[in-house]
Amino acid sequence: MKRVRNIILIVVFAFVFVGGFYYLYDQSREKEVVFKTESAEFKDIVKKTVATGSVVPRQEIEIKPQESGIITEIYTEPGDLLKKGDLIAKIQIIPEMVQVNNAESQLNKAKIRFKNAEIEYKRKKDLYDNGVIAESEYLDQLMGYENAKEDVNAADNNLQLIKEGVTKNMGAQTNTIIKATIEGMVLDVPVEVGNSVIKSNTFNDGTTVAILADMGEMIFEGKVDETEVGKIKEGMDLLLSIGAIEGEKFDAKLEYISPKGVEENGAIQFEIKADVNLKEGQFIRAGYSANADIVLDRRDSVLSINEKLLQFSNDTAFVEVEVAEQQFEKKEIETGLSDGIQIEVKSGVQKDDKIKVPKS
Repeated sequence: MKRVRNIILIVVFAFVFVGGFYYLYDQSREKEVVFKTESAEFKDIVKKTVATGSVVPRQEIEIKPQESGIITEIYTEPGDLLKKGDLIAKIQIIPEMVQVNNAESQLNKAKIRFKNAEIEYKRKKDLYDNGVIAESEYLDQLMGYENAKEDVNAADNNLQLIKEGVTKNMGAQTNTIIKATIEGMVLDVPVEVGNSVIKSNTFNDGTTVAILADMGEMIFEGKVDETEVGKIKEGMDLLLSIGAIEGEKFDAKLEYISPKGVEENGAIQFEIKADVNLKEGQFIRAGYSANADIVLDRRDSVLSINEKLLQFSNDTAFVEVEVAEQQFEKKEIETGLSDGIQIEVKSGVQKDDKIKVPKS
């Protein structure tokens, strides 16, 4: 029994010894390295920078009342399409008592002057008809009478305008009806029936009753970092990506670059604006956030390779092309435009060449 156990131990020891020796031998051998290859392809290469911002209407108008008062009716709501002259709201004028009192006083004085002028006019007319006074004296009195009559009408209209915002002679024209001044979509109606509104004056911008915009003409407003602004210029093409509209791109053309930068979060940013080209049926809501890819340069359908295939010796770029199975030969190449991933190859390789992928 003891003999059998010794034999087993010897066999196990021999197996471990041989296995360990073989493992060390296998690890010491230089393993064959197999390199992957890739080929050049014809692709569009676009070099671009990115600007962040939003899409807004080119023309956005705040509609304000011509008179101060109380909103009594609202005829529209956000999203409505209006034409120039369409009704937006109606206000009831609440006149100041001082103004009303002054206007009433002016009317009463005008009536007194008119009454006196009328009496004097009738007296002079009788004298003129009887040949007692000259025609010139009569005509002077007639003019005074007509002026006094006109003063009464003016004072009466002024009082009515202060109280109601409209006179008898104005017909349908009134300052109490607020109308659209442009054709466009209603973006916002920030007032409700019963709200007080103030007309625009020297000391106050006035109350905004509605905001209108032409949604058919949109622009992109964004910011570009100072490190990139020197690479762009007016007329460049932009490609907009809007977060709220997935899978759709919008073309735009850069039309404005601010001459002055503004510091934001420790970096200098320059404002840019671009005209958005909306195709028929496309609609963008005002204020959508967007990213604009600004095309700095591009090459269409050019032979290109992945930049990871490039190798460098001093200032010379080269690749290794397979000439036999897992045998490679260095070839200098002339490169062109790069988008950071793909790079244009002007000469040095062909489309069917198998290019070695260097080990990282």
